Amino acid sequence: MKRSLYICYFGLRQPLVRTQVIPYLQELARGGIDVSLLTFEPEMSSEWTPEAIETERINLAEKGIKWDLRAYHKRPSALATAWDILVGSLTVRKKIAADKIDILHGRVHVATLMGALARKFSSRKPKLIFDIRGFFPEEYTDAGVWPENGMLYRSAKRVERWLMKESDGFVVLTEKAREMILVDETRPVEVIPCCVDFAERFPADIGSRRDEMREKLGVAGRTVYTHVGALGGLYLTKELADLMAEARGLDQRAFAMFLTQSDPTEIVELLKQRGFTDKDMFVGRVDPTEIPTYLSASDVGLSFVKATYATQSRSPTKIPEYLAAGLPIIANAGVGDVDELINTEKVGLLIDKFEPEAYQNVLFRLRRLGNVSERCKEVARRRFDLETVGGVSYRRLYDNILQS
Repeated sequence: MKRSLYICYFGLRQPLVRTQVIPYLQELARGGIDVSLLTFEPEMSSEWTPEAIETERINLAEKGIKWDLRAYHKRPSALATAWDILVGSLTVRKKIAADKIDILHGRVHVATLMGALARKFSSRKPKLIFDIRGFFPEEYTDAGVWPENGMLYRSAKRVERWLMKESDGFVVLTEKAREMILVDETRPVEVIPCCVDFAERFPADIGSRRDEMREKLGVAGRTVYTHVGALGGLYLTKELADLMAEARGLDQRAFAMFLTQSDPTEIVELLKQRGFTDKDMFVGRVDPTEIPTYLSASDVGLSFVKATYATQSRSPTKIPEYLAAGLPIIANAGVGDVDELINTEKVGLLIDKFEPEAYQNVLFRLRRLGNVSERCKEVARRRFDLETVGGVSYRRLYDNILQS
Protein backbone atom coordinates (compact mmCIF):
# COMPACT_ATOMS: atom_id res chain seq x y z
CA MET A 1 0.00 0.00 0.00
CA LYS A 2 1.34 3.43 -0.99
CA ARG A 3 1.60 6.06 1.74
CA SER A 4 0.71 9.73 1.44
CA LEU A 5 1.27 12.65 3.79
CA TYR A 6 -1.11 15.58 3.23
CA ILE A 7 0.32 18.82 4.63
CA CYS A 8 -2.21 21.53 5.47
CA TYR A 9 -1.25 24.91 6.94
CA PHE A 10 -4.71 25.32 8.48
CA GLY A 11 -6.44 24.03 11.60
CA LEU A 12 -8.62 20.94 11.56
CA ARG A 13 -11.73 22.81 12.71
CA GLN A 14 -11.69 25.40 9.92
CA PRO A 15 -14.73 25.00 7.64
CA LEU A 16 -12.67 24.52 4.47
CA VAL A 17 -10.69 21.71 6.10
CA ARG A 18 -13.92 20.03 7.14
CA THR A 19 -15.49 20.32 3.69
CA GLN A 20 -12.55 20.45 1.26
CA VAL A 21 -9.77 18.39 2.88
CA ILE A 22 -11.18 15.58 5.04
CA PRO A 23 -13.69 14.33 2.42
CA TYR A 24 -11.00 14.21 -0.29
CA LEU A 25 -8.64 12.28 2.00
CA GLN A 26 -11.43 9.81 2.71
CA GLU A 27 -11.73 9.25 -1.03
CA LEU A 28 -8.00 8.58 -1.29
CA ALA A 29 -8.19 6.15 1.63
CA ARG A 30 -11.07 4.33 -0.05
CA GLY A 31 -8.86 4.06 -3.14
CA GLY A 32 -6.21 2.12 -1.23
CA ILE A 33 -3.85 4.93 -0.17
CA ASP A 34 -2.50 4.94 3.39
CA VAL A 35 -3.30 8.57 4.27
CA SER A 36 -1.71 10.77 6.94
CA LEU A 37 -2.65 14.40 7.64
CA LEU A 38 -0.54 17.14 9.23
CA THR A 39 -2.34 20.32 10.30
CA PHE A 40 -1.27 23.49 12.13
CA GLU A 41 -3.59 24.40 14.96
CA PRO A 42 -4.16 27.89 16.39
CA GLU A 43 -3.81 28.47 20.12
CA MET A 44 -5.88 25.96 22.02
CA SER A 45 -9.21 27.22 23.34
CA SER A 46 -11.20 25.93 26.28
CA GLU A 47 -13.05 23.65 23.85
CA TRP A 48 -9.92 22.41 22.06
CA THR A 49 -8.68 20.27 24.93
CA PRO A 50 -6.34 17.26 24.79
CA GLU A 51 -9.43 15.08 25.21
CA ALA A 52 -11.16 16.78 22.26
CA ILE A 53 -8.03 16.37 20.15
CA GLU A 54 -7.86 12.68 20.96
CA THR A 55 -11.52 12.29 20.04
CA GLU A 56 -10.84 13.91 16.68
CA ARG A 57 -7.85 11.64 16.16
CA ILE A 58 -10.02 8.57 16.78
CA ASN A 59 -12.77 9.87 14.46
CA LEU A 60 -10.28 10.49 11.67
CA ALA A 61 -8.69 7.07 12.16
CA GLU A 62 -12.11 5.52 11.61
CA LYS A 63 -12.16 7.32 8.26
CA GLY A 64 -8.77 5.93 7.33
CA ILE A 65 -6.79 9.10 8.15
CA LYS A 66 -3.86 9.30 10.58
CA TRP A 67 -3.69 12.79 12.06
CA ASP A 68 -0.82 14.72 13.58
CA LEU A 69 -0.69 18.43 14.46
CA ARG A 70 1.70 21.22 15.20
CA ALA A 71 1.07 24.71 16.63
CA TYR A 72 0.23 27.59 14.29
CA HIS A 73 1.88 30.93 15.05
CA LYS A 74 0.36 34.18 13.81
CA ARG A 75 2.59 37.04 15.02
CA PRO A 76 4.90 38.57 14.03
CA SER A 77 3.54 37.49 10.67
CA ALA A 78 6.60 36.77 8.48
CA LEU A 79 8.75 35.45 11.34
CA ALA A 80 5.92 33.31 12.70
CA THR A 81 5.35 31.73 9.31
CA ALA A 82 9.09 31.14 8.85
CA TRP A 83 9.19 29.37 12.22
CA ASP A 84 6.20 27.20 11.30
CA ILE A 85 7.87 26.31 7.98
CA LEU A 86 11.00 25.21 9.85
CA VAL A 87 9.04 23.13 12.37
CA GLY A 88 6.84 21.70 9.61
CA SER A 89 9.80 20.78 7.42
CA LEU A 90 11.52 18.96 10.28
CA THR A 91 8.28 17.15 11.15
CA VAL A 92 7.73 16.08 7.56
CA ARG A 93 11.35 14.92 7.23
CA LYS A 94 10.92 12.67 10.27
CA LYS A 95 7.68 11.27 8.88
CA ILE A 96 9.24 10.54 5.50
CA ALA A 97 11.79 8.31 7.20
CA ALA A 98 9.59 6.79 9.92
CA ASP A 99 6.48 6.13 7.80
CA LYS A 100 8.23 5.52 4.44
CA ILE A 101 6.10 8.15 2.71
CA ASP A 102 5.64 7.75 -1.07
CA ILE A 103 3.78 11.01 -1.80
CA LEU A 104 3.94 14.43 -0.14
CA HIS A 105 0.79 16.39 -0.90
CA GLY A 106 0.99 20.09 -0.03
CA ARG A 107 -2.11 22.25 0.09
CA VAL A 108 -1.11 25.71 -1.19
CA HIS A 109 2.36 27.27 -1.14
CA VAL A 110 3.44 27.18 2.51
CA ALA A 111 2.54 23.52 3.03
CA THR A 112 4.16 22.51 -0.26
CA LEU A 113 7.31 24.41 0.71
CA MET A 114 7.51 22.33 3.89
CA GLY A 115 7.29 19.18 1.80
CA ALA A 116 9.85 20.34 -0.74
CA LEU A 117 12.38 21.34 1.94
CA ALA A 118 11.87 18.10 3.86
CA ARG A 119 12.40 16.01 0.72
CA LYS A 120 15.51 17.95 -0.25
CA PHE A 121 17.21 16.96 3.02
CA SER A 122 15.92 13.37 3.13
CA SER A 123 17.58 10.25 1.77
CA ARG A 124 14.16 8.97 0.72
CA LYS A 125 12.67 11.04 -2.12
CA PRO A 126 8.87 10.81 -2.21
CA LYS A 127 6.91 12.38 -5.04
CA LEU A 128 5.66 15.93 -4.41
CA ILE A 129 2.20 17.26 -5.33
CA PHE A 130 1.67 21.02 -5.41
CA ASP A 131 -2.05 21.51 -4.73
CA ILE A 132 -2.01 25.13 -5.88
CA ARG A 133 -5.63 26.03 -5.06
CA GLY A 134 -5.01 29.71 -5.86
CA PHE A 135 -2.39 32.23 -6.94
CA PHE A 136 -1.60 33.11 -3.35
CA PRO A 137 1.00 35.93 -3.89
CA GLU A 138 -1.37 37.80 -6.24
CA GLU A 139 -4.31 37.20 -3.90
CA TYR A 140 -2.46 38.91 -1.07
CA THR A 141 -1.63 41.95 -3.18
CA ASP A 142 -5.13 42.13 -4.69
CA ALA A 143 -6.66 42.02 -1.21
CA GLY A 144 -4.31 44.77 0.02
CA VAL A 145 -2.51 42.53 2.52
CA TRP A 146 0.85 43.00 0.77
CA PRO A 147 2.04 46.04 -1.20
CA GLU A 148 2.09 45.43 -4.93
CA ASN A 149 5.52 44.19 -6.08
CA GLY A 150 6.86 44.57 -2.52
CA MET A 151 9.51 42.43 -0.85
CA LEU A 152 7.06 39.83 0.50
CA TYR A 153 5.38 39.47 -2.89
CA ARG A 154 8.69 39.07 -4.72
CA SER A 155 9.92 36.54 -2.18
CA ALA A 156 6.72 34.52 -2.47
CA LYS A 157 7.02 34.49 -6.26
CA ARG A 158 10.61 33.17 -6.03
CA VAL A 159 9.39 30.39 -3.76
CA GLU A 160 6.51 29.68 -6.12
CA ARG A 161 8.86 29.33 -9.11
CA TRP A 162 11.04 26.90 -7.16
CA LEU A 163 8.01 24.83 -6.14
CA MET A 164 6.80 24.71 -9.73
CA LYS A 165 10.22 23.32 -10.69
CA GLU A 166 10.45 20.82 -7.82
CA SER A 167 6.93 19.36 -7.92
CA ASP A 168 6.03 16.12 -9.69
CA GLY A 169 2.34 16.91 -10.20
CA PHE A 170 -0.17 19.69 -9.72
CA VAL A 171 -3.77 20.38 -8.77
CA VAL A 172 -5.58 23.53 -9.89
CA LEU A 173 -9.20 24.47 -9.38
CA THR A 174 -10.08 25.88 -12.80
CA GLU A 175 -9.42 25.38 -16.49
CA LYS A 176 -8.29 29.00 -16.64
CA ALA A 177 -5.63 28.27 -14.02
CA ARG A 178 -4.40 25.26 -16.00
CA GLU A 179 -3.89 27.53 -19.00
CA MET A 180 -2.04 30.10 -16.89
CA ILE A 181 0.55 27.85 -15.25
CA LEU A 182 3.59 26.84 -17.31
CA VAL A 183 4.25 23.15 -16.77
CA ASP A 184 5.95 20.72 -19.15
CA GLU A 185 3.76 17.92 -20.48
CA THR A 186 5.67 15.20 -18.61
CA ARG A 187 4.19 16.25 -15.27
CA PRO A 188 0.44 15.72 -14.72
CA VAL A 189 -1.95 18.58 -13.95
CA GLU A 190 -5.46 17.82 -12.69
CA VAL A 191 -8.27 20.39 -12.70
CA ILE A 192 -10.34 19.55 -9.62
CA PRO A 193 -12.98 22.15 -8.68
CA CYS A 194 -14.27 22.41 -5.13
CA CYS A 195 -16.69 19.50 -4.83
CA VAL A 196 -19.69 18.53 -2.73
CA ASP A 197 -20.03 15.48 -0.51
CA PHE A 198 -23.54 14.38 -1.43
CA ALA A 199 -23.51 11.30 0.80
CA GLU A 200 -22.64 13.17 4.00
CA ARG A 201 -23.77 16.78 3.48
CA PHE A 202 -26.34 17.01 0.68
CA PRO A 203 -28.43 13.83 0.68
CA ALA A 204 -31.30 13.46 -1.77
CA ASP A 205 -33.90 14.34 0.88
CA ILE A 206 -32.30 17.69 1.79
CA GLY A 207 -35.31 19.55 0.35
CA SER A 208 -37.67 17.89 2.84
CA ARG A 209 -36.27 20.16 5.57
CA ARG A 210 -37.18 23.34 3.72
CA ASP A 211 -40.55 24.14 5.32
CA GLU A 212 -39.33 23.35 8.83
CA MET A 213 -36.24 25.52 8.44
CA ARG A 214 -38.15 28.41 6.87
CA GLU A 215 -40.58 28.32 9.78
CA LYS A 216 -37.66 28.36 12.22
CA LEU A 217 -36.11 31.38 10.47
CA GLY A 218 -39.44 33.16 10.13
CA VAL A 219 -39.16 33.48 6.34
CA ALA A 220 -42.32 31.75 5.16
CA GLY A 221 -43.57 33.56 2.04
CA ARG A 222 -40.29 35.49 1.61
CA THR A 223 -37.55 35.31 -1.02
CA VAL A 224 -34.31 34.35 0.73
CA TYR A 225 -31.03 35.51 -0.82
CA THR A 226 -28.08 33.71 0.78
CA HIS A 227 -24.35 34.30 0.86
CA VAL A 228 -22.08 31.63 2.38
CA GLY A 229 -18.48 32.28 3.35
CA ALA A 230 -16.03 35.06 4.11
CA LEU A 231 -16.68 38.78 3.76
CA GLY A 232 -14.20 41.58 3.13
CA GLY A 233 -10.93 41.55 1.20
CA LEU A 234 -11.60 39.95 -2.17
CA TYR A 235 -15.21 39.25 -1.14
CA LEU A 236 -17.33 42.23 -2.10
CA THR A 237 -19.38 43.04 0.97
CA LYS A 238 -20.69 46.48 -0.06
CA GLU A 239 -21.74 45.21 -3.48
CA LEU A 240 -23.68 42.36 -1.90
CA ALA A 241 -25.51 44.87 0.31
CA ASP A 242 -26.25 47.04 -2.74
CA LEU A 243 -27.76 44.07 -4.57
CA MET A 244 -29.92 43.29 -1.55
CA ALA A 245 -31.10 46.91 -1.44
CA GLU A 246 -32.31 46.62 -5.04
CA ALA A 247 -33.95 43.28 -4.28
CA ARG A 248 -35.81 44.85 -1.38
CA GLY A 249 -36.79 47.81 -3.55
CA LEU A 250 -38.42 45.43 -6.03
CA ASP A 251 -39.92 43.15 -3.39
CA GLN A 252 -40.35 44.08 0.28
CA ARG A 253 -40.35 40.36 1.11
CA ALA A 254 -36.66 40.01 0.23
CA PHE A 255 -34.69 38.45 3.08
CA ALA A 256 -30.88 38.57 3.41
CA MET A 257 -29.08 35.57 4.90
CA PHE A 258 -25.30 35.69 5.44
CA LEU A 259 -23.69 32.55 6.82
CA THR A 260 -20.16 33.65 7.59
CA GLN A 261 -17.22 33.14 9.93
CA SER A 262 -16.22 36.78 9.35
CA ASP A 263 -17.02 39.67 11.68
CA PRO A 264 -20.69 40.41 10.93
CA THR A 265 -20.54 44.07 11.97
CA GLU A 266 -19.92 45.57 8.52
CA ILE A 267 -22.58 43.64 6.60
CA VAL A 268 -25.20 44.20 9.32
CA GLU A 269 -24.51 47.95 9.31
CA LEU A 270 -24.60 48.12 5.50
CA LEU A 271 -27.93 46.30 5.36
CA LYS A 272 -29.46 48.51 8.04
CA GLN A 273 -28.33 51.61 6.15
CA ARG A 274 -30.29 50.23 3.20
CA GLY A 275 -33.51 49.79 5.14
CA PHE A 276 -33.21 46.23 6.45
CA THR A 277 -34.35 45.52 10.00
CA ASP A 278 -33.45 42.58 12.21
CA LYS A 279 -36.58 40.85 10.88
CA ASP A 280 -35.27 41.16 7.32
CA MET A 281 -31.92 39.42 7.84
CA PHE A 282 -30.05 36.58 9.44
CA VAL A 283 -26.30 37.07 9.82
CA GLY A 284 -24.24 34.62 11.82
CA ARG A 285 -21.79 31.79 12.16
CA VAL A 286 -23.10 28.37 11.29
CA ASP A 287 -21.31 25.07 11.72
CA PRO A 288 -20.37 23.55 8.32
CA THR A 289 -22.62 20.57 9.08
CA GLU A 290 -25.63 22.92 9.28
CA ILE A 291 -25.00 24.84 6.05
CA PRO A 292 -27.03 22.44 3.85
CA THR A 293 -30.09 22.82 6.07
CA TYR A 294 -29.92 26.62 5.92
CA LEU A 295 -29.49 26.46 2.14
CA SER A 296 -32.58 24.26 1.90
CA ALA A 297 -34.54 27.24 3.24
CA SER A 298 -33.06 29.61 0.64
CA ASP A 299 -34.13 30.65 -2.85
CA VAL A 300 -31.04 32.28 -4.41
CA GLY A 301 -27.29 31.90 -3.84
CA LEU A 302 -24.96 34.92 -4.07
CA SER A 303 -21.25 34.99 -4.98
CA PHE A 304 -19.47 38.32 -5.46
CA VAL A 305 -15.67 38.04 -5.63
CA LYS A 306 -13.30 40.70 -6.93
CA ALA A 307 -12.34 39.75 -10.50
CA THR A 308 -8.54 39.83 -10.74
CA TYR A 309 -5.67 37.83 -12.19
CA ALA A 310 -5.55 35.83 -8.95
CA THR A 311 -9.23 34.95 -8.87
CA GLN A 312 -8.98 33.31 -12.29
CA SER A 313 -7.80 30.36 -10.23
CA ARG A 314 -10.75 30.45 -7.81
CA SER A 315 -13.44 27.79 -7.54
CA PRO A 316 -15.74 29.27 -4.89
CA THR A 317 -16.84 26.48 -2.54
CA LYS A 318 -20.23 28.11 -2.18
CA ILE A 319 -21.10 27.64 -5.88
CA PRO A 320 -21.47 23.82 -5.88
CA GLU A 321 -23.15 23.98 -2.47
CA TYR A 322 -25.79 26.36 -3.82
CA LEU A 323 -26.37 24.09 -6.81
CA ALA A 324 -26.56 20.96 -4.66
CA ALA A 325 -29.32 22.67 -2.66
CA GLY A 326 -31.13 23.54 -5.90
CA LEU A 327 -30.43 27.27 -5.77
CA PRO A 328 -29.86 29.41 -8.88
CA ILE A 329 -26.82 31.66 -8.59
CA ILE A 330 -26.21 35.38 -8.99
CA ALA A 331 -22.47 35.88 -9.44
CA ASN A 332 -20.17 38.49 -10.92
CA ALA A 333 -18.27 37.77 -14.11
CA GLY A 334 -14.54 37.14 -14.37
CA VAL A 335 -13.95 34.68 -11.53
CA GLY A 336 -12.53 31.24 -12.29
CA ASP A 337 -14.75 29.05 -14.45
CA VAL A 338 -17.98 30.52 -13.04
CA ASP A 339 -18.82 32.35 -16.29
CA GLU A 340 -18.59 29.14 -18.30
CA LEU A 341 -20.63 27.22 -15.73
CA ILE A 342 -23.52 29.70 -15.65
CA ASN A 343 -23.56 30.42 -19.37
CA THR A 344 -23.34 26.77 -20.39
CA GLU A 345 -25.60 25.17 -17.80
CA LYS A 346 -28.16 28.00 -17.39
CA VAL A 347 -28.14 27.70 -13.59
CA GLY A 348 -28.02 31.39 -12.75
CA LEU A 349 -27.08 34.82 -13.97
CA LEU A 350 -23.92 36.88 -14.26
CA ILE A 351 -23.48 40.55 -13.45
CA ASP A 352 -20.64 42.51 -15.01
CA LYS A 353 -21.20 45.94 -13.43
CA PHE A 354 -21.86 46.85 -9.83
CA GLU A 355 -24.51 49.47 -10.57
CA PRO A 356 -28.20 49.80 -9.60
CA GLU A 357 -29.36 49.26 -13.18
CA ALA A 358 -27.31 46.07 -13.48
CA TYR A 359 -28.67 44.76 -10.18
CA GLN A 360 -32.24 45.47 -11.25
CA ASN A 361 -31.67 43.85 -14.62
CA VAL A 362 -30.32 40.64 -13.13
CA LEU A 363 -33.18 40.45 -10.61
CA PHE A 364 -35.79 40.85 -13.37
CA ARG A 365 -34.02 38.20 -15.45
CA LEU A 366 -33.92 35.88 -12.44
CA ARG A 367 -37.72 35.90 -12.35
CA ARG A 368 -37.82 34.90 -16.01
CA LEU A 369 -35.35 32.08 -15.38
CA GLY A 370 -38.14 30.13 -13.72
CA ASN A 371 -37.78 27.10 -11.48
CA VAL A 372 -34.37 25.59 -12.21
CA SER A 373 -33.97 23.71 -8.93
CA GLU A 374 -33.75 20.23 -10.46
CA ARG A 375 -31.39 21.45 -13.18
CA CYS A 376 -29.10 22.96 -10.51
CA LYS A 377 -29.00 19.68 -8.59
CA GLU A 378 -28.26 17.68 -11.75
CA VAL A 379 -25.41 20.01 -12.70
CA ALA A 380 -23.99 19.78 -9.18
CA ARG A 381 -23.92 15.99 -9.34
CA ARG A 382 -22.45 15.90 -12.83
CA ARG A 383 -19.73 18.51 -12.34
CA PHE A 384 -19.02 18.70 -8.59
CA ASP A 385 -19.69 15.32 -7.01
CA LEU A 386 -16.95 14.45 -4.51
CA GLU A 387 -17.00 10.75 -5.34
CA THR A 388 -17.33 10.75 -9.13
CA VAL A 389 -15.38 13.96 -9.87
CA GLY A 390 -13.07 14.93 -7.00
CA GLY A 391 -12.16 11.48 -5.73
CA VAL A 392 -11.64 10.02 -9.20
CA SER A 393 -9.41 12.94 -10.22
CA TYR A 394 -7.22 12.78 -7.11
CA ARG A 395 -6.75 9.02 -7.45
CA ARG A 396 -5.88 9.43 -11.13
CA LEU A 397 -3.23 12.02 -10.23
CA TYR A 398 -1.74 9.73 -7.57
CA ASP A 399 -1.64 6.81 -10.01
CA ASN A 400 0.04 8.92 -12.71
CA ILE A 401 2.65 10.27 -10.32
CA LEU A 402 3.47 6.91 -8.77
CA GLN A 403 3.91 5.36 -12.22
CA SER A 404 6.26 8.10 -13.45
